[in-house]
Amino acid sequence: MTKAELVEFIAENADLTKADAARALEAVVEGVTEGLKKNGKVTLVGFGTFNAKKREAHMGRNPQTGEAVEIAARVVPSFKAGNKLKDALN
Repeated sequence: MTKAELVEFIAENADLTKADAARALEAVVEGVTEGLKKNGKVTLVGFGTFNAKKREAHMGRNPQTGEAVEIAARVVPSFKAGNKLKDALN
């Protein structure tokens, strides 16, 4: 599902215009992003948990040249699905 399809789905199910649904989706995405920046964790009960994980610096290889390159430390997002989401898929 693309972002446009998700906006359309939200608009139909929440009885909103597409513009309102798009703003609502943007607000949710921005809220999750800010929550990860501030607290490192955002939990949506029944849906899942977003975490900000620290990835240490490590050595990698350039696939074209085989040359060793250092990959800098960074923070990456991760998601763990909640039980309700898992049950809905099975």
